[in-house]
Amino acid sequence: MTVLMGRRRIGKTELSLRCGDDTVLYFFVGKKAEALLCQDFVQEITSKLGVPVMGQANSFSEVFRFVLHLSETRPFTLIIDEFQNFQKVNPTVFSNMQRDWDLNKSKSHLNLIISGSVFTLMKKIFEDYEEPLFGRANEKITLEPFRTDVLKEILHDFNPDYTPEDLLALFSITGGVAWYVTLLLDRGKTSWRKMLGALTEENSPFINEGKNILIEEFGTDYVIYFSILTCIAGGMKTSAEIKNELGIDNISSYLSRLEDYYGLITKYQPIFAKQSSKKVRYQLDDCFLIFWFRFFFKYQALVENKALKALDTIIRRDYSGVSGLMMERYFARKFLEQGQYVIGKWWDRNRRPSERRAEFTPAIPSEKEEDEVKGFNEIDLVVVDPIGKEAWAYELKKDESRYDEESFKKKVDIMVQQTPELHKMKIHIGSLSKSDM
Repeated sequence: MTVLMGRRRIGKTELSLRCGDDTVLYFFVGKKAEALLCQDFVQEITSKLGVPVMGQANSFSEVFRFVLHLSETRPFTLIIDEFQNFQKVNPTVFSNMQRDWDLNKSKSHLNLIISGSVFTLMKKIFEDYEEPLFGRANEKITLEPFRTDVLKEILHDFNPDYTPEDLLALFSITGGVAWYVTLLLDRGKTSWRKMLGALTEENSPFINEGKNILIEEFGTDYVIYFSILTCIAGGMKTSAEIKNELGIDNISSYLSRLEDYYGLITKYQPIFAKQSSKKVRYQLDDCFLIFWFRFFFKYQALVENKALKALDTIIRRDYSGVSGLMMERYFARKFLEQGQYVIGKWWDRNRRPSERRAEFTPAIPSEKEEDEVKGFNEIDLVVVDPIGKEAWAYELKKDESRYDEESFKKKVDIMVQQTPELHKMKIHIGSLSKSDM
């Protein structure tokens, strides 16, 4: 039994279907009556295996038991997709399945692949000690987006003359999620301008995508969670900023649930900071969702009134700020993928809500604002080799000509001075830009 988890559109079904076996049964658990589901499953068994299913087979338990017995004499793969939907169809499926699996797995030759997109339910079904299927899976795989090197290879296949801006746009919009990459590149959207334009085309699947993949997760509380995620996507990083914006007193409980239960945001601190440090920030991990909340949800009035040309103008106007953040994400992921570095950011104090930098809609600060943030130091990317005792501090600039080495070195000196773990390391400084992607 292999449990395959991951966000919607990541490619779980496609990966499962390519498992390599000659015979693959595919059961999709739709939201309909169990008897109707079983009719679909019986038809799949008959067409793929050429074996009639005896009896009425009105329950999944009967079908699953039949499949297990059949696999005693012939090996094959069974994929059960959107498995978490059994929670609504018939919750007793899980305990019945546990019983039949425990009794028959040693005799069967079944490669069972169970996949699901509702992360919270899948974790509960297979990782909650009190659930019947806890501990039954031989393997649990969480499918991740394409690596940065793979994303570059894919884009090169479609556009050998792609520019760094094209790669940055592909990463910014898709985050490496397979379905989004396919939607853009298979339709010839291989340049950054065409990619941005595709977002607001008539009947674009991107327009309602955030709702499609998250409303089932959040249920009736989705408005509160959507509002919080919009704040984070818009550049608010601390609970104080979000509370100040939304006026929600128990904001910490919502943030904790978004992090620990839904797995959508990450809490982070300056690199090597103590866990007790109050320098805590939050980030939305999914690149596409940053894009969706920043534009489609924030400007939902334009979406509802089908004013897509106006939305396209806003996206193109504000894209530069968003892509700057995405470039940071790209390089952080690129170093993480090498598997040998500790990656982080560093800053010496949190800003108050009134001091928040407008990351996505840059404005020229007043003299008063400049005075307020004096002494604030931040380093975009710190890469540490704990074995080689070396560290690299990078300032990220889309335009490399804007890099001021002398000014940046002062920030790095302050970081090293305040971070004992770096005192005995060899420190390198530099900048990264689009051309380094």
